[in-house]
Amino acid sequence: MKNLYLSLNLLMFSFAVQANPPLEEYFFNAAKIGETEVLTEFLEKGFPVNLRNNQSYTALMMATYYGNKKAVEILLNYGANACLKDKRGHTAMMGAIVKAEWDIAKRLYKENCKKAHSSGKTLEQFAAVFGQTEKLKALAGN
Repeated sequence: MKNLYLSLNLLMFSFAVQANPPLEEYFFNAAKIGETEVLTEFLEKGFPVNLRNNQSYTALMMATYYGNKKAVEILLNYGANACLKDKRGHTAMMGAIVKAEWDIAKRLYKENCKKAHSSGKTLEQFAAVFGQTEKLKALAGN
């Protein structure tokens, strides 16, 4: 419990320049920086796991992009939808490919979001754009 209060204080400090940030900002920051205790507290209290921030990202997208594997697992365990797309049509899996977060990508691959981009590109085509075809094939082989 002491760690939870410390984590909340750190999150609150990160908003010191912004007066009274909305509660959801703490949720997204917890996903972004990997504060799993805070993230779990939100989710246990019924906070909407698939809520989007003002940039259209979900907490799962944030946790993935910033390489927070434990946060990704917690969010998925609480029902996060890995197939949701941001305003550009990108999923969390695409963020994992861009950032070369292959441990996270391996977990997200199991969620089976085949058609990943709003332009109609498949996940394989998207990976090719970033020179990650072989890495994606390796995930498919597992």
